[in-house]
Amino acid sequence: MKKPWGGRFKEGTAKTLEEFSQSISFDHKLWREDIDGSIAHAKMLHKQGIINAFELEQILRGLKEIAKEIEQGKFQFKEELEDVHMNIERALIEKIGSAGAKLHTARSRNDQVATDLRLYLRKKVSKLIEQLTEIEKTFISIAEKHIDTIMPGYTHLQKAQPVLLAHHLLAYAWMFERDRERLKEALKRINQCPLGACAIAGSSLPIDREFTARELEFEGVIPNSIDAVSDRDFVLDVLYCGAMVMMHLSRFAEELILWATDEFKFIELPDRFSTGSSMMPQKKNPDPAELIRGKTGRVYGNLLSLFTTMKGLPLTYNRDMQEDKEPVFDTVETVSMSLKIVNEMLPEIKFIKDKMKEASEKGFTTATDLAEYLVKKGVPFRNAHEITGKIVLYCIEEGKNLTDLSMEEFKKFSSKIDRDVYEILTSEGSIEAKISYGSSSKKSVKEQIKLLKKRLRE
Repeated sequence: MKKPWGGRFKEGTAKTLEEFSQSISFDHKLWREDIDGSIAHAKMLHKQGIINAFELEQILRGLKEIAKEIEQGKFQFKEELEDVHMNIERALIEKIGSAGAKLHTARSRNDQVATDLRLYLRKKVSKLIEQLTEIEKTFISIAEKHIDTIMPGYTHLQKAQPVLLAHHLLAYAWMFERDRERLKEALKRINQCPLGACAIAGSSLPIDREFTARELEFEGVIPNSIDAVSDRDFVLDVLYCGAMVMMHLSRFAEELILWATDEFKFIELPDRFSTGSSMMPQKKNPDPAELIRGKTGRVYGNLLSLFTTMKGLPLTYNRDMQEDKEPVFDTVETVSMSLKIVNEMLPEIKFIKDKMKEASEKGFTTATDLAEYLVKKGVPFRNAHEITGKIVLYCIEEGKNLTDLSMEEFKKFSSKIDRDVYEILTSEGSIEAKISYGSSSKKSVKEQIKLLKKRLRE
């Protein structure tokens, strides 16, 4: 089949090269954006007197017919035409003749693919921002329901201090809030128009780049034509943001996996979001959480893949850059599906409050509160830390908890300890004692929820 660029060549392309270099197997996903970009470009060509009204009418009609055929599954993408751009252009020429051959005036596949990809990512990133907004609302809603639920907080996977489950869940809400902010910033950089940059240096024809940008609802044009066709920072932005979202989801998934074990038994996963074993009848496996944890690695790989592709490319466009699409397609689809399944599953998870409360009372989780109690009594913190450590060691040797100690036993370690110490030795007392913003108190939780809701409205 004759190539649109074949005039300079005596021989046709080797079949092996056609198979190796084609991108239509994946970039067909850009067909809608390619047609939208072509419509805007055609209108600009007519406005500038480069094509006449009849030619514009034919081009618009032909493109709309092609779009309908693709939507109905009747359009045949051909591998020998390499990519989505040449497939649509060839189909247009076959439909309307010479007017279709004028569409590519003052345009290169270099600025065309950059435009298509920006249009695609603008839509996909906007959807991810919506999904992050929804999952943040879900975490906030569940936190509001568990403002009195106490659990052990952990460092190094060792029990540290008692915290409110709401406080723990809101930590993830803040992660997703940062993800939303990052994607909003990425969206600003995505929403710039490269059309008119052509292959590298623009066109000698009297084009109107600002008109095309307005037609496609871009915020502006990319000033430097070399940068316009060689830039893939905006793709890397999305890959990075996607990797961050998956990292946050994976951390939460890991906690769900741990909490669902008999060793923790903090939660009961819904049957609808669990699977069984083909051999062991008793099993109830947290497959969605495990899959998210696993898919995170692939999303990380997508980021590293494109970084590696771009690191040594001289300006401007190089065919290596064809490798930008599969990683970003995979990332946006994986992140979107992962957010969707977590957002659906989370409200159906049953938190086992008694088990969480019981665990928060073990492991001397209120030892820090005891040290701070001594500080409030005038004891220097390092001394208070040492005294409390000796009390914990005594409890371990005697097989007791802090709440089991008598006042006489406490006095052996410090005369500063009085009966009011018992008020902070339970998990409830510990949390109640934390009244400043930023700690695990009910007051803190309510303030965080208020602030997060405000941000979501902005």
